[in-house]
Amino acid sequence: MTTQSSATQERDAIDEIHILWISEGMSCDGDTVSLTAADQPSIEDVVLGLIPGLPKVNLVNKVLSPSLGGEDFLAPYRAAARGELAPFILVIEGSIPNQNIIEGDGYWTSFGNDPETGQPLPLNWWIDQLAPKAWAVVAAGTCATFGGIHAMAGNPTGCMGLADYLGWDYKSQAGLPIVNVPGCPIQPENFMETLIWVLQHAAGAAPPPPLDHMLRPQWLFGKTVHEGCDRGSYYEQGDFGLDYNSPKCLVKTGCWGPVVNCNVPKRGWMSGIGGCPNVGGICIGCTMPGFPDAFMPFMDEPPGATLSTLAVKPYAAVIRRLRGLTNDMVNHEPKWRHNKRRLTSGYDPHYRP
Repeated sequence: MTTQSSATQERDAIDEIHILWISEGMSCDGDTVSLTAADQPSIEDVVLGLIPGLPKVNLVNKVLSPSLGGEDFLAPYRAAARGELAPFILVIEGSIPNQNIIEGDGYWTSFGNDPETGQPLPLNWWIDQLAPKAWAVVAAGTCATFGGIHAMAGNPTGCMGLADYLGWDYKSQAGLPIVNVPGCPIQPENFMETLIWVLQHAAGAAPPPPLDHMLRPQWLFGKTVHEGCDRGSYYEQGDFGLDYNSPKCLVKTGCWGPVVNCNVPKRGWMSGIGGCPNVGGICIGCTMPGFPDAFMPFMDEPPGATLSTLAVKPYAAVIRRLRGLTNDMVNHEPKWRHNKRRLTSGYDPHYRP
């Protein structure tokens, strides 16, 4: 007997879907480039239909598309804007500039031209046309999610994240909020894992992806860098590196790991290898809404680190000493391991219970 919820999923299941990826936000295209490093699964696996249970995916991305470019490349975007292509997932890469602050003509960034006037079409126009029609909307990278580098203090463009532009209460045609996958750039497996979940939801095989209050996937951004860092135990022992050649905790050289939501130390970057603290780099908070302003200057010790390290030092000194004593004890073999004529291991051959 089929339950009502499963019947609804089956009725709403999508067999084929387009992914319309626009990277004409204020961006370096680094998120698209990073995506090409994914292999669990790769974007090629998804497009070739090698992942069981997913809808057929038609990806339109200027770097990854087989299109010759120009109007041929823009055709699906124009069709979607006219309401002639559905369903589709809209992926935005890059921060969203504020067109309203421009006096007179001009634009901050554009994507294609208006066929009637020949004038460039601003990114904002495309978002206004496509977001209300999209089955789901995904923001790829910190620029698209929270504004990133281009939205820092003093910027002339009034840049913001996609949720700032569309509203944090935005809902797609599928009733989904914007799905934010931050990172500067995105960690490739993080993005692919999120995309797979959205596609499984489209296929009726999974519930909506769980998101936190900043619309990030909870299972990816629910822990801090510090909680997954190989150097975290040095912090507990109050053992801090003072230069970038040290294998110890780097909080005194500018690492913000204890307060930054990111899983890169555990996941690595490519094939489980790399990730900022894993290779001796500090965490500068690039997945966070306050990046970069809240974490500058990057190379200075974070303000809270001075107090927290002072607090941990007395405890850490005792713990280090006790662990040192225990380490010395367990670095010696027991006395009964010898080649003498008498057995001293405690074994009694005549013992009877």
